[in-house]
Amino acid sequence: MNKRGFASDNNSGVHPNIIEAFNKVNQGHVVGYGNDPYTQQAIEKFKKIFGESIDVYFVFNGTGANVLSISTLTQSFHSVLAPSTAHIITDECGSPEKITNCKLIPIESSNGKITPKMISKQLHGFNFEHHSQPRLISISQVTELGTVYTPEEIRAICDIAHQYQMYVHMDGARIANAAVSLNLPFNAFTRDVGIDVLSFGGTKNGMMMGEAVVFFNKKLSVNAKYFRKQSAQLFSKMRFVAAQFLAYFEDDLWKANATHANNMAAILARKVKELGVEITQEVQANGVFAIIDDQISEQLQKAYFFYPWDVNRHEVRWMTSFDTKEEDIHLFCLKLKELLNA
Repeated sequence: MNKRGFASDNNSGVHPNIIEAFNKVNQGHVVGYGNDPYTQQAIEKFKKIFGESIDVYFVFNGTGANVLSISTLTQSFHSVLAPSTAHIITDECGSPEKITNCKLIPIESSNGKITPKMISKQLHGFNFEHHSQPRLISISQVTELGTVYTPEEIRAICDIAHQYQMYVHMDGARIANAAVSLNLPFNAFTRDVGIDVLSFGGTKNGMMMGEAVVFFNKKLSVNAKYFRKQSAQLFSKMRFVAAQFLAYFEDDLWKANATHANNMAAILARKVKELGVEITQEVQANGVFAIIDDQISEQLQKAYFFYPWDVNRHEVRWMTSFDTKEEDIHLFCLKLKELLNA
């Protein structure tokens, strides 16, 4: 059995209920490309959460969801504003820029979150043909630094965006962790506060693969199906993505998984603090960011793999998952204590 580490919630396995969901739909033939009853049922689930007027498109992965969201709402002369830590800027190999041809403009942030004041500095050059036209603001919820936007913070961003006839995209790869952290329904910090398009993730919270792009105004998604096909995100056997979401929402499996992951991060943070380790970001979801000596980090990684975050300041990232056990944390901290006292 492979040891559970703290590198990424992507490294965890698939929840048994999701595996069972594959078997349930793996019977006989159904029409492909989403024209099957399971996909329609999954879309209805999303409508119960977000309202009847939404449009939903299933894709393979988070990068695909972000690219589809951006490409549907922009043209090549537009620019996209996002925190410098955003996944679309740091971890998608230039995919959003290559596929959409838009300019991505990073906004420096110390905690992964941006504010209207930060955004306003980039809101210039409108109607000037020598300047890329600001069109979309992208934020992550949970952020890449483990922090969580409040509904009020998101509304303020949406208000300034809409004031300038711009749109707001939310990268919700860890949206379940955010909902648990805020103790709010998904709508309360997405549609209700002005988000235009949402990348709704589940892979980091117990699903095998597949994400959903949710447009809160159908007028904005007129061409989404074409962009999905062009970006190689249209799955022929769509029922196997839809089945996962059906299981994910049944009996609030998403909530149980995210609650556990968040709780494990809180325990991990508390225990490493007791060892004198400095935590650099507020622990609001399932990520812990800390400062440790490079030599200790290298030795610790051999026992429990994880990623360095900012090598210049000796910062590392520890992620917990739906299947993290308290025993994993206990043994990890014992090893860390041993290295600190060596």
